[in-house]
Amino acid sequence: NPSRWITCFDKALVAQFDQPHGSCDGGAVLLEACDARLRLTERIAACFRDERQPGKVTHTLHDLIRQRVFAIACGYADCNDAARLVDDPIHKLLLGRDALEGAALASQPTLSRFENAAGPKMLYRMGETLADAVIKRQRRAHRKAKRITVELDPTDDPTHGAQQLALFNGHYDTWCYLPMAGFIRFDEEPEQYLFTYVLRGGR
Repeated sequence: NPSRWITCFDKALVAQFDQPHGSCDGGAVLLEACDARLRLTERIAACFRDERQPGKVTHTLHDLIRQRVFAIACGYADCNDAARLVDDPIHKLLLGRDALEGAALASQPTLSRFENAAGPKMLYRMGETLADAVIKRQRRAHRKAKRITVELDPTDDPTHGAQQLALFNGHYDTWCYLPMAGFIRFDEEPEQYLFTYVLRGGR
């Protein structure tokens, strides 16, 4: 009931969503705070070898990783979304730039080149880094655990189009990827902690 809320304020309350510097991702600042504490994107960046010419580099590897990770966490899974987010004030703040005057974020072609530059060895190092970060963190919290259970669960991820490794899976009756998720659990606790997620073909 809107009329009920009117009495809560002694001044007019106006909500506008047409401002030039608006963003719908305000909660993402919490993601940045978590990353600053856990240093996950920093650890991932250390897995890469930057073979770009220094004089032509506009965006550091760490910034590219943070831009991509934060965008995905906010629901922008496709690199094409970078065109909408290039001047988004919140996404600029996440990378330590001024929300209004800061330099624009990386474009879709830059992000796509960055993603495609990661080969199998680099992806393996990234996977090890993430698993190590999760396991070390949980080891401190569960020092007295008597049993550690490792669970590996495949899950279907339906595809649409002709993506590489999109194969037909008879069990799930769809064209899909079949990534493998790895979880650890301590003693009889119901909580499970994701420590790895490996993309695999649909079969």
